[in-house]
Amino acid sequence: MPTAVGIYLYPDVEVLDFAGPYEVFTTATRVALRDGMPPPFSTATIAARKGLVRARAGLVVQPNFNFANHPPIDLLIIPGGVVTAELENPEVVQWIEKTAAQAGLTASVCTGAFLLAKANVLYAHKATTHWEDITELKAMFPMLKIVEGCRWVDAGRYVTSAGISAGIDMSLHLVERIAGRELAEATARQLDFDWRQND
Repeated sequence: MPTAVGIYLYPDVEVLDFAGPYEVFTTATRVALRDGMPPPFSTATIAARKGLVRARAGLVVQPNFNFANHPPIDLLIIPGGVVTAELENPEVVQWIEKTAAQAGLTASVCTGAFLLAKANVLYAHKATTHWEDITELKAMFPMLKIVEGCRWVDAGRYVTSAGISAGIDMSLHLVERIAGRELAEATARQLDFDWRQND
């Protein structure tokens, strides 16, 4: 069975934070199918409720599912963006907490780490975020073990990445974890992307 990837969308979500991982997992599946392998991923976007979502800079997106009707998720991805309102929304925080508990893997891009921390997902785990938001993340969630100067942090069930384009690097790392190094490298090659590893 393919790994079911669910990417959360919300108002003012950073476009590349969700579009980068979406492209990685859908391209990995396309490459696998082209090479005669079974599809490794099924990828969908999820919003709190039915309707369009206006991302940061005004891009309007139609999510595939909402909280009420999405299928089970194996890999939950929480992208960053302007998360202030989301942090104060109990429905969102509770959904993230519940969904992360049920998923085998949970990941964040950029300020998505704030939402995972608010939902008690990252409690006492190593994590990272965009360099510009490190100080605020430390101040808001002092129980976290913040790692600076890296593209992503893999803490087992929980994987967090630095800002924006680092989400693509992290997603390729997740492809490697789930489906193997060969497919991850082939996916990066198909994307014409210079996959940056952690030092």
